[in-house]
Amino acid sequence: MKEAQSAPATGRTNWRRFAVAVGVPTAVAGGLVVALAQGALAANITVSGTPFKLTADHLEGQGFTQYSGTLSTADPKKPIVAAKSGIQHADIYNLCQSVAVGPITLRIEAAKGATFDANNPKGSAANAVQADDLLIGMSELSGDATFKNIQIGVDASKLDADGADEHGEVGGFGQQASSVSIENLKQRAYSTTASSFKLKGMSLKLLIGKGESSECFPG
Repeated sequence: MKEAQSAPATGRTNWRRFAVAVGVPTAVAGGLVVALAQGALAANITVSGTPFKLTADHLEGQGFTQYSGTLSTADPKKPIVAAKSGIQHADIYNLCQSVAVGPITLRIEAAKGATFDANNPKGSAANAVQADDLLIGMSELSGDATFKNIQIGVDASKLDADGADEHGEVGGFGQQASSVSIENLKQRAYSTTASSFKLKGMSLKLLIGKGESSECFPG
C-alpha cells in the first residue's frame, strides 16, 4: 500500500434502506469532521454522500440522544436517510476512521495506545480522543453497548439529554440516556459535527492501492 500527500476524492453513495436500532454513535476525526471551536453546533450541513468507516476499542459518553432524520446533499432531490445521534461529551479510545474513494483511502488514527480504566475513568480519559456536542448522521453501528437511565420511544422533538437545541420532528421516534458505554465499536456514517474535537496523537495518511487492508474494517 502506497502513501500519498494529496489526491482528489469524488464519489456518491445513495442510501435507500434505513432501520433505527438501540445503538450509540461515536465521533469521527480529521477533515471529515466539522469542528466549530466557538458558536452553535452546525446541525444542518450538506454532505457529500460518501460513507466512511470508524472503529474504537471503547467509547464513554455523557448525554446521549438518537432519532431518525435526513441529511442534505447537493441535489435537493436526493437526501440521505440516516439515524441522527448526539453525545454531549465523549471519550474515545484507539480511534480509527477511513474513507475509500476508488483506489485512494484516507485513514486517520488517534489515541492509539489509550485504554479505558473503569476504576479511573477521568484519569484514562486524559489519553483519549475527547469531543463535545457531537451530532452524527449514520447508517450502521455495531458493538456492545450499556446505557444508563435510558428512555425509548420519546417524541423526537422533546429529546434533551445531549443539551442540543433541536432534534427530530414532532411525533417522530426518539430515545435518550444519561450516559452510554460501548466496547468494540464499528460504524458507518455520512457526517459528524462537533463544537470541539481533541485528537491525542493523531495520524493522517492517504493510501493508494486497491484492497480493504487500508480501511478500519473490511466489507
